[in-house]
Amino acid sequence: MTRVTLPEALKAQILAEARQAFPGECCGLVEGLRLEGGDEFRITALHPARNLAAAPDRFELAPEDHIQAFKAARANRTTLIGCYHSHPNGRAEPSPTDKAGAGEENFLWLVAAGERLEAFVYLGGEFRAAGWKAA
Repeated sequence: MTRVTLPEALKAQILAEARQAFPGECCGLVEGLRLEGGDEFRITALHPARNLAAAPDRFELAPEDHIQAFKAARANRTTLIGCYHSHPNGRAEPSPTDKAGAGEENFLWLVAAGERLEAFVYLGGEFRAAGWKAA
């Protein structure tokens, strides 16, 4: 099973962004490292992004924010390993809309709902649940 290391402060940041964006979705990019042949993700930073989606139950990252996150990760000698967003009135799991919009193989997805945050990896056209590893 894929394991994800996420410092508590970053988890708290995502949950706070989700509360602030309610009733819309928050979104952002995840910076860090893939370890052990891709079976472990170590999150080192988050990059909140503006949500350009017109519908409150969708997210669309602002391209300028994506570029800034990419540049920051490169400067930190890491990479963008995933994204995060919230489901204000849903569950902490990828939705059919998320699956339709996914495409990057071995990409981490963090989904917040209420006070829950869950991790998934997109592999072979499917989302697979990932487990948490202590930071």
